[in-house]
Amino acid sequence: MSTTDPARGGRLRAWMLEGLSDMGKGRPSVPKPDAGTEHRGQPWYRVMCLTGVDYFSTLGYQPGIAALAAGLLSPVATVVLVIVTLAGALPVYRRVAEESPHGEGSIAMLSRLLSFWKGKLFVLTLLGFAATDFLITITLSAADASTHLVENPHLESALHDKQVLITMILIALLGAVFLKGFLEAIGVAAALVGIYLALNVVVVVTGLWHVVTEEHVVTDWTAALTQEHGNIFVMIGVALVVFPKLALGLSGFETGVAVMPHVKGADTDTDTNPAGRIRDTKKLLTTAALIMSVFLICTSFITTVLIPQDEFETGGKANGRALAYLAHEYLGNSFGTVYDISTILILWFAGASAMAGLLNLMPRYLPKYGMAPHWARAVRPMVIVFILVAFLVTWLFDANVDAQGGAYATGVLVLICSAAIAVTIAANKAGQRGWTIGFGVIAVVFLYTTVVNIIERPDGVKIGACFIAGIILISLLSRLGRAFELRVTHVELDATAERFIRDICKRTPRFIANEPDNRDADEYRAKKDQIRADNDIPGAEDFVFVEVTITDPSEFEAGLTVRGEVLHNRFRVLTVEASSVPNGLAALLLHARDLTGVRPHIYFEWTEGNPFANFLRFFLFGQGEIAPVTREVLREAEPDRELRPRVHVG
Repeated sequence: MSTTDPARGGRLRAWMLEGLSDMGKGRPSVPKPDAGTEHRGQPWYRVMCLTGVDYFSTLGYQPGIAALAAGLLSPVATVVLVIVTLAGALPVYRRVAEESPHGEGSIAMLSRLLSFWKGKLFVLTLLGFAATDFLITITLSAADASTHLVENPHLESALHDKQVLITMILIALLGAVFLKGFLEAIGVAAALVGIYLALNVVVVVTGLWHVVTEEHVVTDWTAALTQEHGNIFVMIGVALVVFPKLALGLSGFETGVAVMPHVKGADTDTDTNPAGRIRDTKKLLTTAALIMSVFLICTSFITTVLIPQDEFETGGKANGRALAYLAHEYLGNSFGTVYDISTILILWFAGASAMAGLLNLMPRYLPKYGMAPHWARAVRPMVIVFILVAFLVTWLFDANVDAQGGAYATGVLVLICSAAIAVTIAANKAGQRGWTIGFGVIAVVFLYTTVVNIIERPDGVKIGACFIAGIILISLLSRLGRAFELRVTHVELDATAERFIRDICKRTPRFIANEPDNRDADEYRAKKDQIRADNDIPGAEDFVFVEVTITDPSEFEAGLTVRGEVLHNRFRVLTVEASSVPNGLAALLLHARDLTGVRPHIYFEWTEGNPFANFLRFFLFGQGEIAPVTREVLREAEPDRELRPRVHVG
């Protein structure tokens, strides 16, 4: 038993960390041992099905929402939604696809405008809204699917009061699909979307046929509409007012961009220029928007003119299931049952696109910022984390669809609004005046929609704030726990710096950590004399000064650039650009050791001031208690004391 347990543990760990999530490059960071080829992605139309399980599944409840919000005006309000979709959201996200072809979306575009900690906190805030959108998509869709099961006349008695349990089982099954593998998720999505859309085509065609053959339904509807609203201008005005309540019909665009790394693209694509992926993602976004627009207009029309208004109310047969009502009414209970099963399945799997979005966004930012452990880059551990969070959300909201609707709409609209603002800024920087004005108008429309939604449903902001607070707290604690990691991704030496290091390592390599002041000859001479005196070093020994310039202290993982220069014709100085002084020094020492095979020495002065305050300066600004932190970084990076560079403090 003792010999097999480690092997089992090793196999489990390897399986959990298989295919570390580096979706922005479209391939695993750590390939399988037997993998000889890169991940090439999937055709755009198959990836569209993954986003479509979220986008297209809204047909299950969108016509009913429109009927309750706009009444007889539902088709007109839906036309407004379609115009906003095709003339607003679609151009915005086509531009987002160009600007962030690795799936970062508007979050990356806006993060480039801000640096240092304010940029990181801004990204964490947007990630909080993204998490709200994606996680609530998972829990709300599963809850809606379980509602269809529980309310089924044949199952109601058996499943009464078991909605929370059923919802959690559906969420667990969704997680199991992603634990099995991402390609399996795309395959399931393609099958579900294909069947669901085909069944909806049958329902829509049947409904339109009844509208044509029963001519009075249209005249009755138009007469009632004119009597209620008077003229077309009043109708348009009312439609614009109720439009924010229909905004859930815009839910598929952010996930469409988030899954970009899984679009195959062209064979000539590179990481820096994935032109084929961008082109095919635009096809994905446009095709999905056109399909959904046609369905939205047709379904809102046939449900409004064929279903009595009181059936949409709570307790009515069409409440939350308008198209299913028509399927049973005009095509019989057998077809209606098949349609119900298809609706339940696609609602259950609607969380797949949200899960794909989470797996793309979170591992891309949090580990890079030092705000999540290394295993957060791997798909399977993150799937387990997200599923557990989804369980918690389901339990807290008792699997209630209405209670989660506000948070869902808020997350969707905030992300679309941020995307519109991001592309407006991008167009302005590119000097594209026409596009700047156009995107600016779209941003105003979505900003209005977001504000109205928040005013009407403030619970969405409250839930989003909880996600944001949780992400920020966990992220800061994680960064605190990883504070002493060696987080330099690579070291670049110029020719002079490399020559200095190779030359001094022919003797005992001694470096002096110096905080530059005037950089005159007296400064370097005094520093060298002080180090000699403090450490009893003979006058014949030689030194190289090392000076670190901090770039962005909020960056966790960054490269190290080292340049060599001779000052005042006698002092050799290495200037280092890094996000943290101790990490920069530790990385340089380890690189010098590996380059020459000789263990270097570095000399410091003690830092004055309160140790706790100095640690906070290091944590936030990359400086402070330099000597002990450098030694601690070296200790964690090199556990063998005989190989570890030596640190001297005087």
